[in-house]
Amino acid sequence: MSAATSVPAAPDPAPAPAPAPSAEELPPVPAPADQDANQEVTTLEADTATPSDSDADSAFDGESSASTSLASSILNYEYSNGRRYHGYRSGAYVLPNDEDEQDRLDLLHHIFLLLLDGKLFAAPIAPARVLDIGTGTGIWALDFGDENPGSEVLGTDLSPIQPSWVPPNVKFYIDDAESEWVYSPHERFDLIHARGLSGAINDWEKLCRQCYENLQPGGWLEFQEPMAWVESDDGTIERAHNLRDWQQLCNDAAAKFGKVIKVGHTLKERLLGAGFVDVHEKIVKVPIGPWPKDPKMKEIGRYQREHMVIGIEPYTLGFLGKILGWSETECKIIIAKVREEVRDKNLHMYIRFYFVYGRKPESAVH
Repeated sequence: MSAATSVPAAPDPAPAPAPAPSAEELPPVPAPADQDANQEVTTLEADTATPSDSDADSAFDGESSASTSLASSILNYEYSNGRRYHGYRSGAYVLPNDEDEQDRLDLLHHIFLLLLDGKLFAAPIAPARVLDIGTGTGIWALDFGDENPGSEVLGTDLSPIQPSWVPPNVKFYIDDAESEWVYSPHERFDLIHARGLSGAINDWEKLCRQCYENLQPGGWLEFQEPMAWVESDDGTIERAHNLRDWQQLCNDAAAKFGKVIKVGHTLKERLLGAGFVDVHEKIVKVPIGPWPKDPKMKEIGRYQREHMVIGIEPYTLGFLGKILGWSETECKIIIAKVREEVRDKNLHMYIRFYFVYGRKPESAVH
């Protein structure tokens, strides 16, 4: 089992600042991928009724179990711009791990549950042994362990931010998913789950290959990944000039960092390339705000708008600040501008969420 390793190396020196491109330099929004028999894509229709004042309101009013065995360096967090960042493998991930970020991750978990009608995964399996990569607060692993007491669930992450009181069938380990995996043959999994790893993975082909090698024959790998790109079907995003600039800057910074954040549309082909079969892709257009007619998507849109408003700061400070070298003042200015456009109830914007899962063939050799 891969667990805590040696003291992390110091982060690379901060790269030189990069200028912000003008709106005219931005590439067009990519066209949707061609649909096939194993691809499902939702559609959204805007509610043309005049939005109520309540639509503009927020949807809200306002150490791990393995920590005793961790090296002290893992708990030696870094602090900058008023946020807290992981200490283990410092610099490997640019988003924070403080309470505000944990609240954002738990809100995203709620959005995923709404999208899956309360289910934790889409793959057609009743797994007994499960690995949750990049478990974050551990909420997915804990829910799975509670719902499946006969299963064994392992959650791994760079940060020891999971609760200490956990079900007996759930364990958390501090580990880097990009390191070589050292699970023994009898430790192979029935399901490997990974969610929200955009910006955390340098080599997705290697990750898919390691997942394949560590699954039982017939086991499933499932990615649940929001696309880091805001779109609209009616052209209203063209009025969100600051948001368009901001998302391009974040993607440029992620590419410079070597860990892209726009990966959802690539995952199906990556699974096929790793040898998985029965690969399915479900794409859900998740609205930003309660503008759709559909009541379910209207509710999800309220949560997603709140989630995005919360997430603009950590993404800006991480990618524009840490990678592109923007000052804290410059970051705060663009954060305020982008938040204002995200809250604009006249913009019918959305983000594609990708649910991609595939099976290791029964005939696969260990």
